[in-house]
Amino acid sequence: MSTDTVLYKRSYVFSFIIRLCHWLRAFAIFGLVVTGFYIAWPFLVAPNSTNVLEQGWIRLAHEVLGFILIAVTLIRAYLFFFSRSNVERRSIQDIVSPKSWIQQIKAYFWMGKAPHHGAYGPLQLMVYAGISIAAIFMCVTGLTLYANVYHLGIGGMMWEPAQWVAYAMGGLDEVRKWHHYITWAFIIFVLIHVYMVIWTGIRFRNGSADAIMSGYDYHPVNVKKADNGNHPVQHHAHHDNHSKNKGH
Repeated sequence: MSTDTVLYKRSYVFSFIIRLCHWLRAFAIFGLVVTGFYIAWPFLVAPNSTNVLEQGWIRLAHEVLGFILIAVTLIRAYLFFFSRSNVERRSIQDIVSPKSWIQQIKAYFWMGKAPHHGAYGPLQLMVYAGISIAAIFMCVTGLTLYANVYHLGIGGMMWEPAQWVAYAMGGLDEVRKWHHYITWAFIIFVLIHVYMVIWTGIRFRNGSADAIMSGYDYHPVNVKKADNGNHPVQHHAHHDNHSKNKGH
């Protein structure tokens, strides 16, 4: 009887600031979706009621979460392009490589391994880029709606740009409508994202979920036969020098 001994290489992928931004963004998106739907349909208050306290607190929470999303979106954009670690930027190599796309598609059909020159595969990075653009759109339209309600402070500063955005989109009603539509894009993305993280971890037996929690990812580097007959499959983690990936 023979058993397989699988050797794993542990690599440092995501710094603390990237992991913090990820979970802050997840928290903000979840809260924005919930509070946004309530603002659209305030079911806790009767239509003819003069009590607007509940609606006021929900709107406050929505606005605070919105500014958190704006801050995280700006920080993540800066880290992607200007961080000292290029682990994310290296993924751009796969987007422009037909070979990487073919390899990625084959991996989804259980044929071969996914390409990983950086932190993401080509399709993964394309989807993340798309959802990042959607986040920017939500921030812009959210600020436009905010400026048309609050005319002092940040709202006053954003008044003229907000009027330009509303005009370009065909009116404030269209701004609100598209702000609602793109919310569904985030809902669909989150469902697919969670599924793919779990599927990738099972399919490739790596630390896809653990990477955004601890910062470390795991990749099998060697498989050898052991004909000792009485030892189960052993998993070994190799610790490499990961200092070069630090510094976000």
